[in-house]
Parts: sequence; C-alpha cells; structure tokens
Amino acid sequence: MNAYIEITPFDLIKYEVDQTTGYLRVDRPLRTSANPPALYGFIPRTYCGARVEALCPGAARGDGDPLDICVISERPISRSEVIVPARIVGGIQLLDSGEADDKIISVLEGDYVWQDASDLTDLPQILVERLQHYFATYKLVPGTEAQITVQRVYGRGHAAAVVQAAIADYGALLGSGPQA
Repeated sequence: MNAYIEITPFDLIKYEVDQTTGYLRVDRPLRTSANPPALYGFIPRTYCGARVEALCPGAARGDGDPLDICVISERPISRSEVIVPARIVGGIQLLDSGEADDKIISVLEGDYVWQDASDLTDLPQILVERLQHYFATYKLVPGTEAQITVQRVYGRGHAAAVVQAAIADYGALLGSGPQA
C-alpha cells in the first residue's frame, strides 16, 4: 500500500492536501506540545464514507476524507509530500465528533528493523499507546470536552477490511464502484 505523507514526527503544524489545488496547505498549528509519533498522511484513492462508517459502531458518517495512515520507520524521514511504500499491521478506530476517523498503522516496507512486523501485536505496546494518546489528544482545546474517543485498537485483519471499505467508498464517490 502506498501512503502519501503530510506530516513527519518533526512537524508541529498539521498539513493537509488541498483537494482543489493538490498542494499541501497549513490546516492548523498543533495545539499541544506532542509531536506526531510516526509519519502521518493518507492512503491515496480512498475515501471514508458509508462503508467505513458501517465498520465503526456509533458513527453517524465517515469523516469524508481519505483514509489516514501512520507509517513507522526505523530511519527518520524528515520530509513530507512523499509517497512511502507501507505494509499495514493494524489500526486505531476513532470517533471524532460522531464521524468514523480510523488511523491505519503500518510499517515502512523494506525497513530493516520492522521487516518482520505483520500485525499490531508485533509492535511494542508503548508505541501503540503513544499513537493512541496522540490521536486522542491532538485536537484537544483546554477548557472544552474532548470530541475524540478511541473506540478500539485492532489488528491487520480488521485494518484490511477498513482499507477495502475506503477503496470502495472512493469508487462509489467517483461513480465507478458499487453504490452503498
């Protein structure tokens, strides 16, 4: 699977690809002092719509964005706006203001340290905890209630189902796939 990287662990600004121009734009400065614990971006040609929503209990809809992905790499990659080959190992199911907002977790394909990782259980628990904490808190505004809840953490099998659902949602969005 290819991942388009928008943010590196060295960024304190949230960037997103502008859907109209295709350029990377500043979405917002990150409010907390926490840096992203991994490369962060999206899986091209995916969309979180009705099929992704159906996989997230309590979701009123998909978030309407491409499917998010984190890529773990032993070597630091300090540059964004790159395509990274990634192998999916699991994911984090988030509910963000009522929207399904899964974060797929992957490892850099060909990485010498993570080359044998094939499921979330192959990663150190502390790394998974850091990813959960980051996504549970990265939008926090002091004095307000959290709008994000971590529903669960899941392994490769469910992650593959979420990716396939997002690919099908993308096809339906373009009118080239089955309708929901």
